[in-house]
Amino acid sequence: MLSRLFPDRFLLLLMATIGLATLLPARGQGMDIVSAISNMAIFSLFFFHGLRIAHDAVWAGMRHWRLQLAVLGFVFAVMPLLGLAASRVAPGLLPDGLWLGVLFLCALPSTVQSAIACASLARGNVAASVIAAAVTNLSGVILTPLILTALATTQGVAIDLSAIGRIAALLLLPFALGQIARFKLAAWAERNRGWIGRLDKMTIILTVYVAFSAAVIDGLWGRLDGMDLVRLMLVVSVLLALALGGSWALGGMIGLNREDRITLLFSGAQKTLATGAPMARILFPAAQAGMIVLPIMLYHQLQLMVSAWIAARLARD
Repeated sequence: MLSRLFPDRFLLLLMATIGLATLLPARGQGMDIVSAISNMAIFSLFFFHGLRIAHDAVWAGMRHWRLQLAVLGFVFAVMPLLGLAASRVAPGLLPDGLWLGVLFLCALPSTVQSAIACASLARGNVAASVIAAAVTNLSGVILTPLILTALATTQGVAIDLSAIGRIAALLLLPFALGQIARFKLAAWAERNRGWIGRLDKMTIILTVYVAFSAAVIDGLWGRLDGMDLVRLMLVVSVLLALALGGSWALGGMIGLNREDRITLLFSGAQKTLATGAPMARILFPAAQAGMIVLPIMLYHQLQLMVSAWIAARLARD
């Protein structure tokens, strides 16, 4: 199941996209056209997210209110505090732009597809994973900009909160329309799960290309070197280890059963690139967004590989 979501070849596609944006960045009218296509893809992506989530799964997941509160608390409180602590402990380890990207990563909601797939593979509470993914992503429309605003002040950066309206129009509105359309199109959505799932990847690739095109034109690679990327990988690796260990420990501390604890593990520690890349384009200037999404790109691929291994171990146990 996991191999169908974001396999290793997707990382190669992302690297190729960055290479293309470096050699042939979109400019002028070409940038306007690619940006418009990217926005349409983002709107469609969240419409189909709403279309695919069953209403009964939503109600079933909501009954596990203690688990859902734990997921929300870990995603939007514990993880941002971990990111803030890392930026305070070693401020000179990364350039300011990458630290801002790390803080943005920590303020993002959970993944949708991979958290559910990992919970299913590890025999966790799949219904609760579905609703956790939906709740954190919908809450993130408001909470992520607010949390990031608080965190960004430590880097001397101001975030324009008027962007919340644009985020809601691009992410929340299509999700709500998808939930309404599900009354008529649920069977069609089930028959076409394959190509709907591939829309995630296409949307991310388009968004990354747009963000990196603007960043390259603004001189991104003149501000970063290879050692910056090595140190960034170290930072996101430590964050992922703390996130996985902390979410599992929290589940034990509040007395969750094994199935719910598995759901908290994956829904709490994983962060979404599918929501993060479009949100970065809205929250940050075009030339800055490319550097901002680098941490979430590295974290996302690392979390998939580590989570797949953990889920398989839990399934055997």
